[in-house]
Amino acid sequence: MTQIVGVVGLGTMGAGIVQVCLAAGHTVIGMDGVDAARDNLAERVEKGLQRGVAKGTLTAEDCAAAMARLSTTATVDGFADADLVIEAIAEIPQVKHDLFRELAAATKPDAILATNTSAISVTGIAEASGRPESVVGLHFFNPAPVMPLVEVVHTKHADPAVYAAAIEFAEGLGKEAVPCPDTPGFIVNRILVPMLNDAVRTYAETGADPADIDRALQAGAGWPMGPLALIDLIGVDVQVHASQAIAEALGDEHCAPHPLLLQMLDEGNLGRKTGVGFHRYDAS
Repeated sequence: MTQIVGVVGLGTMGAGIVQVCLAAGHTVIGMDGVDAARDNLAERVEKGLQRGVAKGTLTAEDCAAAMARLSTTATVDGFADADLVIEAIAEIPQVKHDLFRELAAATKPDAILATNTSAISVTGIAEASGRPESVVGLHFFNPAPVMPLVEVVHTKHADPAVYAAAIEFAEGLGKEAVPCPDTPGFIVNRILVPMLNDAVRTYAETGADPADIDRALQAGAGWPMGPLALIDLIGVDVQVHASQAIAEALGDEHCAPHPLLLQMLDEGNLGRKTGVGFHRYDAS
C-alpha cells in the first residue's frame, strides 16, 4: 500500500531510507535542520536511483516518477498528513526524545513514529513521545539501499496493530524484516559491536596491518568486508556511540569502545566520511 512517509535527518542513512521508500512507490517528505541537506537531497537520491536504472532494476520512467513524489520540509509541521515518520538523526537520547514529542504533536493520531536508532532504548524514546503505543524501531543498515536487513523493534507499549503494520511496511520495501525485542544493540549490534571492538583491540595490541586483519577475517571467517573496513564504513563515531550505549545498558565494560577509537574520534578520523580511518580513502 502506497503511503506518505516522512524521514527526519537527511545524512547518508536518511537519504538512503528516502531512496528505498521512493523506489517502493511511497511519497516521501524529507526534513533536516540543515538547509544544504534539504537542498541537495534530490540530487543525492536521484544519483542513487540512477544506479538502479543502470543495473536494469528500475526504469527511467520509474525513476522520474519517484523523484516527482519527493519533497522536503524544514519543520515537523510538514508531516501533518504522513502515515509513517522515520527518524534518522544523531544518536543522542535527549535530542531524539525532544523530536518524538514534537512528532507526536504534529502528526495525525494514527501515524506510526519510527526510530532508526542502532543502540538507544526504543522504549525510552516511545515513553518520551507521549504516544508510546505508536512508536517502533525500524533499524535500517548502511547503506540502506543495499543492505537487506531491517530490525523491527517492539516495546512493551507498542500497539500490536502498529507493530504488524511496521513489519508489513519493511517487507514492502523488499527488506528482510526481523522482529527484535528492545534489548541493548537489538540483535546484530549486540553481537557485532563487541566483535568490532575486539578487532580494534587486536590491531592496537599486536600492530598487525589493518589490511591484513581485514583480509584474515574475510578469508578465514567468510566476512564480506573486514572488521576495520566495516568500522570505517559505518563511521568511528557511530561505533563509539553504539559501544558506549551497549556497555552502559548491559553494565559490560567489554562492550565499551577501545581507547584507540576514542582517540580517532577526537582527531576527527572517522573513516570513509572523513577520508581517514583505519584505512585511507580517496577524497574524490
